[in-house]
Amino acid sequence: MSPRLLLIALTLVLLPSLALANAGVPMIFISMPLMLAALVPIIAIEAFVLARSLNLSGKSAALASLTANAASTLVGVPLTWVVLVLVQVLTGGGFAYGMVRLLTKILAVTWQAPWLIPYADDLYWMIPTAQLVLLIPFFFASWFVEHKIVRWMWRDLDPAVARAAVWRANLITYGLLAVFVLGVLVWAIWTQGP
Repeated sequence: MSPRLLLIALTLVLLPSLALANAGVPMIFISMPLMLAALVPIIAIEAFVLARSLNLSGKSAALASLTANAASTLVGVPLTWVVLVLVQVLTGGGFAYGMVRLLTKILAVTWQAPWLIPYADDLYWMIPTAQLVLLIPFFFASWFVEHKIVRWMWRDLDPAVARAAVWRANLITYGLLAVFVLGVLVWAIWTQGP
């Protein structure tokens, strides 16, 4: 990844106020740079887990991890986001319900996580919180896509073993992503909070 792209990705993740828009905040444009910036370490970590779990050579595991992660990052995650936006819009999540009660704040970063309503004074904490929420469906989408690719690449693998190995690899990498985003959330609240 080029240094310029990495700088842009980190800026979007670390300075959520730059992502303000009157029409809302489509979180895919904030989540994808984070995922792309983390792609190389994710591929390496998951290759290590796959090699150990599936008794694959390092080269085979790296190829599987590269192929699976490219597909899940470039296809699986964006498609999942589109489905989540459709669910949000079709179930009434496209409207501003205010930020005065705890329930509306929770709904604003869960139900409306795919496309945040632009509550300008609260986006500093809403964006990283929505990123944390979105990591959950993105995890399941990634696991599904990556498992299918690993099974396709090595048809002789026991399906249950392959499924468990990809699950474990994704738990580790998504856990690390969650720790990073949680750190961003704490930093945002610490530096910009009331």
